[in-house]
Amino acid sequence: MKSITVTELKALMDNQADFQLIDVREDYEYEAGNINGIHIPMNNIPAQVDEIAKDKQVIVQCRSGARSANVIQFLETNYQFDNLYNLEGGIKAWVAEIDPSIDVA
Repeated sequence: MKSITVTELKALMDNQADFQLIDVREDYEYEAGNINGIHIPMNNIPAQVDEIAKDKQVIVQCRSGARSANVIQFLETNYQFDNLYNLEGGIKAWVAEIDPSIDVA
């Protein structure tokens, strides 16, 4: 499974790169604090799979990286995605290394 660090993600954001960020956390987690990813809760992924880009880098994130890894595995196995990257450490790593002002539910 491919992955990306929060530092690498921040660089993509700063450079206005063409990528998609998917946040697979639950509603209450996303509402507590997020980094402007498209919110598709993990359980909604099958119903919203058409919203996930296949033609550019897609970074999947959750709280710590476990749920996003499961989502990536599911999408690669069932929908043949090959452009997915897991955000190492999830939003917890983002808060620790990039922006401590975000609330992590």
